[in-house]
Amino acid sequence: MFLGLAVGVALAVSTVPVAAAGNVGSAFLVAQKPAKAPSGFIGLCARYDWVCSATKARGNVTAEHISLAKTINRTVNRQVKEIEDLRQYGKEEHWALPSARGGDCEDLVLLKKKMLVERGVPSDALLIATVLDRKLNSHAVLVMRTKAGDLVLDNLTNKIKPWKETGYTFLKLQNPKSLNRWDAVLAGGVISDRPTASR
Repeated sequence: MFLGLAVGVALAVSTVPVAAAGNVGSAFLVAQKPAKAPSGFIGLCARYDWVCSATKARGNVTAEHISLAKTINRTVNRQVKEIEDLRQYGKEEHWALPSARGGDCEDLVLLKKKMLVERGVPSDALLIATVLDRKLNSHAVLVMRTKAGDLVLDNLTNKIKPWKETGYTFLKLQNPKSLNRWDAVLAGGVISDRPTASR
């Protein structure tokens, strides 16, 4: 997953611009510059239009939406069996909704986004993000953008957390104004002091 990503991050971190300080102390992930979409994302908008299309649902994420997200995050994590793309599709990277066999982190992200959009959560408030987890493994999560800040839905924990409390290094994020595009965020984890919160 995200072949060569760790090497790329090491290089990127050494050249993080001063603008990246915009993420320090912020409740929101701040875009630094446009970025190339992850390879698994290529062609995804054509297969699943809800990934990249703005929905009719508009306005801020509500307390009811957050409660729903907690339920969906927990339910999907418990019900979908984890299986790597290489075992399931015979290739390193393939983003898709989980199959009957299960799915990996990106697949669970897609299912959570689909379920939330179908229940009225604005699609531009549900952003796919690529990260390095606390062990510096490549990973993907779903970011829910609320009035109070960015919350993270993660298949590695049933608890939804503010992005700063995950301990993850956030690399790229869907652009909320143009969901078929991505931005580099370069925040948290190895880029700044890690929080001490545990899973």
